[in-house]
Amino acid sequence: MTVGEHTTEIVISTTLFLLVSIIGFVAARWRRPPTLLHLDEWGLGGRNFGSWITWFLIGGDIYTAYTFVAVPALLFGAGAMGFFAVPYTIIVYPLVFLFLSKLWTEAHKGGHVTPADVVRQRSGSSTLALLVAITGIVATMPYIALQLVGIEAVLKAMHVPGSWPLIAAFAILAAYTYQSGLRAPALIAFVKDFLIYAIIIVAVIWIPAKLGGWDVIFGAAEKKFAATGATLLNAGNQWQYITLAFGSALALFLYPHSVTGVLASRSRDVVRRNMTALPAYSLLLGLIALLGYMAIAAGVKPIVTDGKADANTVVPVLFDQMFPDWLAGIAFAAIGIGALVPAAIMSIAAANLFTRNIYKEYLKRDATPAQEASVSKLASLVVKVGAVAVILLIDPQFSIDLQLIGGVIILQTLPAVGLALYSRWWHKAGLIAGWAVGMALGMWMLYQIPNAVTKREHFGGSAFPLAKWFDPALVGLDPKTAVYVGFIAVLANIAVAALVTVVVRARSAPAAALSEEPQRVRT
Repeated sequence: MTVGEHTTEIVISTTLFLLVSIIGFVAARWRRPPTLLHLDEWGLGGRNFGSWITWFLIGGDIYTAYTFVAVPALLFGAGAMGFFAVPYTIIVYPLVFLFLSKLWTEAHKGGHVTPADVVRQRSGSSTLALLVAITGIVATMPYIALQLVGIEAVLKAMHVPGSWPLIAAFAILAAYTYQSGLRAPALIAFVKDFLIYAIIIVAVIWIPAKLGGWDVIFGAAEKKFAATGATLLNAGNQWQYITLAFGSALALFLYPHSVTGVLASRSRDVVRRNMTALPAYSLLLGLIALLGYMAIAAGVKPIVTDGKADANTVVPVLFDQMFPDWLAGIAFAAIGIGALVPAAIMSIAAANLFTRNIYKEYLKRDATPAQEASVSKLASLVVKVGAVAVILLIDPQFSIDLQLIGGVIILQTLPAVGLALYSRWWHKAGLIAGWAVGMALGMWMLYQIPNAVTKREHFGGSAFPLAKWFDPALVGLDPKTAVYVGFIAVLANIAVAALVTVVVRARSAPAAALSEEPQRVRT
């Protein structure tokens, strides 16, 4: 097919994209403050978002365009293993219910803008805060790039040539984010979520009806995976599934962009209400995942680029095949807009980390609020340019692997950002040592994982075969048992942090007692 045969889809999706962009620019006047040259206003939307706005903002941030294309693509290629995203988004909200309300309270009392700010205040260590900030920025960068993967998949499905549409889309995003700050994605999130909910509801009714029903869909999936046994989990991947789901749940709200939506809330009650309401998105995610099985039944073939099949194009091609042109255009717009909201929030979150925890802490301690806001706006532009460069210069498959690595990386901030939030027992030396060990172990394990599809020997995934360490059969496990790297690394992180804390506090206790003894004698 040629571009001309997709004219209706291109016109509709482009029109909706431009309308949303206008909303992004208009957002600067929404609840307009006296000035946007303050991180509370530009970076956190005035810290005054209520329940509905926060629900759409956090939901729009977590359930991204990449989720829309990657989760079904994983089911399309790997079967049951791809469903890990559904349970992890179910268990995450009870896990973080108390944590996020506590984090909001600490940030609100101290006027903090980033999670690293909270770490700085509670630990008294600028070094630990710097490590948390750098970790957050590094983990966020590939996540932003993956939003471009979603847009790129749509462009491929419409046979739009060249990279200029991708560059133009992010240039527009950069412009209205620079002007409006967090207000832009907050306002656009309403449109994005409405479109995605509408398209998915239509898809789960329309597509099965055209294919002959759910029996046909599940039958086609079972037939495809019968040879590999991927219809259900097996003894070799059950532990990978469990640790990946649990580890991903622990990591989700450690990402700076997830925390940014929380800190922009009006009160801790708003945060709690959202943690009870956001599981509604998990139902949507389950329906999105089933698009992968629908694609199998529809006989979808991923688009081949440079001799390689791009699995991320499965959903766009499915929509193109099964929907009329006008509806496919709306669906493509939903995916494209679904990339804008999280990409904007992620760039703002990364920029805030750089400004507060690197620029202000180490480069200009006397920076005014206006200077902080200006630096953060410029940093957000740099982050977006970097994301575009990643997609244009690096194999998209590698950027996906980078995101898996990003999950392992951000999970190493759990003790400093999460556990230390509830107790001051943790010593800063222990938290730093734990971070270093967890990061080193995680990178070492990832380095040893090959990718059979891309033929890359290192950093090919996040599932570590236990057989590299010992024979799993000795403890009653399947010889092919693998576990999520991030889960093992963070356990080592916590263990080292606790051990060093015990040692440091044991050594400092006698010294503290001796320093108090002369005072008791004098009195």
